[in-house]
Amino acid sequence: MKRWIVLTGILIVNSIGLRAQDLLSGHYTKAELAAKLIPQATWTPFPRTSDREGWKHADADIGAAIIQKAEGYLDYDWPGIPATKSLLIIRTGNRTQYQAIAGKRREVLGTLLLAEVYENKGRFIDPIINGVWSVCEESFWGVPAHLPSSFKGLMDVSQPFVELFSAETATLLAWVDYFLGPQLDAASPQIRKRIYYETNRRIFEPLMTKHHGWMATGANGRRPNNWNPWICSNWLNAVLLLERDDDKRTAAVARVLGVLDAFLNPYPADGGCDEGPGYWGAAAASLYDNIAMLNLATNNAFEYVYDDRKFAEMGKFIYRAQISERYFLDFADADPQPGMAAGMIYRFGKDIKDEEMMRFGAWYLKGENQSAVGGYHFFRRLFAIFMQDEFRKAEKGLSLPGDVWWPDLQVMVARDKEGTTDGFFVAAKGGHNDESHNHNDIGNYVVYYDGLPVLIDIGRGTYTAKTFSSKRYDIWYNRSDHHNVPTVNGYPQSAGAQFKAHNVLYRHNSSSASLTMDIGPSYPVAAGIESWQRSIRLTRGKQVNIDDVLQLTADGKVTEHLMTCYPVEVVKPGMLVIHRQEGGTSKDFYLRYPSDLLEASIEQIPLVTEEDGGVKQKWGDHIYRINLTGANIKAKSKLGFTVGLR
Repeated sequence: MKRWIVLTGILIVNSIGLRAQDLLSGHYTKAELAAKLIPQATWTPFPRTSDREGWKHADADIGAAIIQKAEGYLDYDWPGIPATKSLLIIRTGNRTQYQAIAGKRREVLGTLLLAEVYENKGRFIDPIINGVWSVCEESFWGVPAHLPSSFKGLMDVSQPFVELFSAETATLLAWVDYFLGPQLDAASPQIRKRIYYETNRRIFEPLMTKHHGWMATGANGRRPNNWNPWICSNWLNAVLLLERDDDKRTAAVARVLGVLDAFLNPYPADGGCDEGPGYWGAAAASLYDNIAMLNLATNNAFEYVYDDRKFAEMGKFIYRAQISERYFLDFADADPQPGMAAGMIYRFGKDIKDEEMMRFGAWYLKGENQSAVGGYHFFRRLFAIFMQDEFRKAEKGLSLPGDVWWPDLQVMVARDKEGTTDGFFVAAKGGHNDESHNHNDIGNYVVYYDGLPVLIDIGRGTYTAKTFSSKRYDIWYNRSDHHNVPTVNGYPQSAGAQFKAHNVLYRHNSSSASLTMDIGPSYPVAAGIESWQRSIRLTRGKQVNIDDVLQLTADGKVTEHLMTCYPVEVVKPGMLVIHRQEGGTSKDFYLRYPSDLLEASIEQIPLVTEEDGGVKQKWGDHIYRINLTGANIKAKSKLGFTVGLR
C-alpha cells in the first residue's frame, strides 16, 4: 500500500510496499484463456493479403510511398554480417557497425513486405524470399552487445537465448508468414517451414524452457525494465501468428501473462518510468502493445486492463514528462529529444479514455513519417495504416501541465504557467543510484526557459560495450560530477541502491514549487557528510533557487557543478552569465552565487570518445561545466545560488 500525507500543499510519501496485482495472469484460468483465444487457423488480426476489400481501408498515400521505397530494393543484395563485425564488441567496444547492417536488412524486409501486401502483384515476392532466407541463415538474430561475456563476441548457436532484437526478428518473420503464406508456399513449402523452425528453435523453446533474467526481479532486488514487456510483445505476436498447435499457443500466452505481471506488479503506482520518455516507448508502451494484441486475439477479453489506474498512470507519464515541443525529461539514460511513436500514443490514450494523451499523440503525428518501416515494433505500423483518417480528424494539442509529482520516482516538474512553454521550467529528482539505466544523479535538476535549455542533464551518449559494464561510471556523463550536484571533499556520488535521497519533501502552490531532500546518503562515507539538505525551488515568473544546507564532519572542500550547452562568462565575482544562442536568437541568464564562499571556473568538456558521439548528436559540439569551488567550507554551512534573467 501507499500512505500519502497531505498538509497544506506539502506532500510526504511513505512507501511500505506495493501488493502484487497479477492483473494479467490472475484474471483467467488456463481453461478460460484457451476458450477466449481465437484459434490460430481462423485468427485475422488484420486483413489478409487476399482480402482486397479490407485493404481498401488502408491509407493509399502511405501505400504509394512504401511501394516507391520498395522499388529501390527490388534488386537488393542482402549483405552478410562478417564475424569480425560481431567481434568488434570485445575488440573495440563498437556495437553500431554490426547493428547498422542487421537493422538495414530488417528495414528492407519490412518495406518489401508491406509493399507487396499493398500492391498484391507478386513483384516483391522474390526479394522477400531472399530476405527471409538470408535472415534465417544468420547465426544470431540479436546483437553482439547482448551476448553473454563468456561467448567472447560470437554467438554459441548451441545455446539459444532471447534478447530484444531476436524477438523483434521473430515478429517480422511471423508477419511475412501471415500475409504471404500462400505465395511463399507456391514458391516452395520450405520457406514457411524454415520460418517456424528457426523461430521455434531460437525463440519459442528457449522462452518456454529457460529462465531469462529479464523475466523477473533479479537477485539484487532490481525489478524488470523495458526488456520484459518489449520482448513479451514480440513473443506474444510471433506465437499467436505462427504456432499452429493451439495447446502450445495457449500455454505460451499464459506464460507471457505471468512474465508481464513480473514487470507490472512491482511497477510504481505513480506510473513513473525511471528509464525516461525515450525508453517509455518500449516499457509502458510495450505493455500496452501486449494488451492491444491480446484484445485482437480474444475479442477484447483484456479490455478490463484499460480501467486499471496504475496502467493508466503508466500511459500518462509520456505527456507529463514533456518540457516543450522539442524537449523531454532526460534523467539517466534518457534522450532530451526522443522520437514519439505518435500513433501508438494516440491509441493508448483512446483506450484508457484520456483525451489529453490522445491530443498529445495526434499532435506528434504531423512529424511522423508514416511511410517509414523500421525493423522494430512492426505491428504498430499495421494499426496506423488503418487509422489515418481518424488521425487526421483528431484534435491536436500539448498538455504542458503546470505541476507534476511522481512520489515513487521522486521526480518533480514545475513551470511558470500551465499549458505554455513561456517562462521557466524546472525538473528535479531524488530516487536512488541503482535505477534502471542509472546515472549517479541524486539531487539533480534541469532549468529551461521558453522551452529551451539553460541548465541541462546530458542524458546518454552512444552505447558501447563500456556502457553496461563494470566501467559504466568511468564514462563522464554517468558520474555525478557531470550533473548539477556537488562534489564533496573530492568524492562524487556512489552507485548502488543504498545511495539514495532521504527525507524527500515536495511542495507546490500557485506561486512556487519545490523539492527538498537530504542528498548526503548518496555519497560514500569518506566524503564526510553528516547531512546535505538540498532544495530546488521555482518561484513562478521570477527565478530558480538552489539552496544547500550542509553539515560535514569537518571543514572541507566543496565544488558545486552545473552543466550547460551554452558559453558561460564570469561577469564578476558572484555573477556568471550563460549566453544562450538558439535559432538565431540570444538570451542571457544570470547565475548568482556567494563569492565569499565559492570561486567560479568554466571548462569546456572535450567530446572525443565514441561514447561522446551521442552527446554531439543531442547537444551539439559544446558542453560546458560550471564549477563553483569552496576550498575551505565550514563544517556547518549554507550555500545557495539563483538562476534568473537579471
